[in-house]
Amino acid sequence: MFEKTPFIIAELSGNHEQDFELAKAMIQAAAYAGVDAIKLQTYTPDTMTLDIRQGEFMVSESDSLWRGSNLYDLYAKASTPWEWHKPLFELAESLGLVAFSSPFDLSAVAFLETLNVPMYKIASFEMTDIPLIQAVARTGKPIIMSTGMATLDEIEEAVAAIRAIGDNPLTLLKCTSTYPARIEDSNLVTMADLATHTGCSVGLSDHTQGLGAAVAATALGATVIEKHFVLDRSAGGVDAAFSMEPAEMKALVDACRAAKAALGSVTYGGSDAEQAAKKYRRSIYVAVDLPAGTVLTEDHLKIIRPSFGLAPKHWPDVVGKTLSVAVQKGQPLAWDMMA
Repeated sequence: MFEKTPFIIAELSGNHEQDFELAKAMIQAAAYAGVDAIKLQTYTPDTMTLDIRQGEFMVSESDSLWRGSNLYDLYAKASTPWEWHKPLFELAESLGLVAFSSPFDLSAVAFLETLNVPMYKIASFEMTDIPLIQAVARTGKPIIMSTGMATLDEIEEAVAAIRAIGDNPLTLLKCTSTYPARIEDSNLVTMADLATHTGCSVGLSDHTQGLGAAVAATALGATVIEKHFVLDRSAGGVDAAFSMEPAEMKALVDACRAAKAALGSVTYGGSDAEQAAKKYRRSIYVAVDLPAGTVLTEDHLKIIRPSFGLAPKHWPDVVGKTLSVAVQKGQPLAWDMMA
């Protein structure tokens, strides 16, 4: 599905602060950082919620970054204007990036299809929206889906909804849907279990602060890493608190690439690069000058580096042997020296 893995996505979310020039600068900085893709979110406040300013339409959680916000106003602030999508996608593509989005309702899917996006992302809070998932599946395009706080039954139901329509390439992302997420809540070992249950490739949508979870996920086989992106955390942005700045994103990209390279393949006996070093193993050498006919004792021999003599395992076999030739200190011991 991806030319290289992990496929690293910079999520712009609402960190552009409704500034088109800032959104463009973010894409340029993400490209410089070495990511593979840029992802937008396609919604309006009206496609997300109702304009009601009380009760459950207010963010009330005490530990939320957005405590006290009205949902409608929050989504209005965080949304990416639909007229920006085409020029932002074109900019990303001109920089060699894959550009796509998360739709949040059916109208967003229809709109993104007019832009011929190459793939889709289903956000973790939308993965129980089966009609939305079915609409995305009907495009026939690859799907990346965050699992967030979903149960295994809910995940399997969403996967089944896709599979009932087509064989879209599908990647499921382990995701902790708190903002920011605690590193100890990542539970990355779930990825392997998720792959076993669904037969899908897996990855990580990472809301932790820092790059540790992403690197660990890469080492555990993640094919996708998604991370929120911001130019300057101190300047603000709805997701700034758990987003990476350009230098941090570059460090994440480099670390994940290194982690993937380090995985390699099952190898015994040393890599090609190690073969020359084998001469520095230990072996049995003559430690003193000796005439022919000498019966070898432990005082005559020494196990040292390098490895041009007999292997140390032969020590019990050579002690007590008789030399058939004279030998000098520093000669590697060989079978043809002994009677």
